[in-house]
Amino acid sequence: MSDDERATNDTTSGAGPDAKVRLVAWVHGHVQGVGFRWSTRVNALELGLLGYAKNYPDGRVLVVAEGPRDSCEKLLLWLESPDAPGVVDTVVSSWMDPRGEYTGFERK
Repeated sequence: MSDDERATNDTTSGAGPDAKVRLVAWVHGHVQGVGFRWSTRVNALELGLLGYAKNYPDGRVLVVAEGPRDSCEKLLLWLESPDAPGVVDTVVSSWMDPRGEYTGFERK
C-alpha cells in the first residue's frame, strides 16, 4: 500500500511518528496454519505494540495493534512483506485513534 493510500484510510487525530494510533489490518491469503499469528505477536511485541491477531473462518487474519505510529507502520510493512509466514495476497488496513484497551499482544 502506498503512502497516499495509507493517508486516505487515516482517521487518526495525532500527527508525527510518536503519536499513538490504532492499526486495523485484515490480512488475506494463505495465512492460517503457518505460524502467522505467532510471528505477528513476536514482531508486535518487539515493536512495543499492544493488541491481537485473530483467525477468521474465511481464512483471513485480523491484526489490531496500538502504539506509536512509526511502530505500527513498521508492523504493517512487515505484514505486507515476503518475510511474513505463509502467502499474503493483500492487506486491507485502516488507522484510528487508540482505545487503550490492551495490556499485551495476544493470539486469539
